[in-house]
Amino acid sequence: MVEDDEELNKKNRELLSDDQKRANHIASEQKRRNTIRGGFKELTEIIPTLKNINNSKSTILFKSVDYIKQLDKRNKALKD
Repeated sequence: MVEDDEELNKKNRELLSDDQKRANHIASEQKRRNTIRGGFKELTEIIPTLKNINNSKSTILFKSVDYIKQLDKRNKALKD
């Protein structure tokens, strides 16, 4: 069953023109970038030190890691 689906998908891909393949690739890439952008936006909304500041993606990641480490430290302290 899975092999049949794979063969069908392969045949459908072969039937696409180069322009259609390019359009599919562009659409997939845009979707991927939008998903990543949404994740960074969500992080800036959740992490207190990132709010209302225009940060680079690397800054968002580093500050997010720091915040998670702080939360982890607090949780461990509360358990003790």
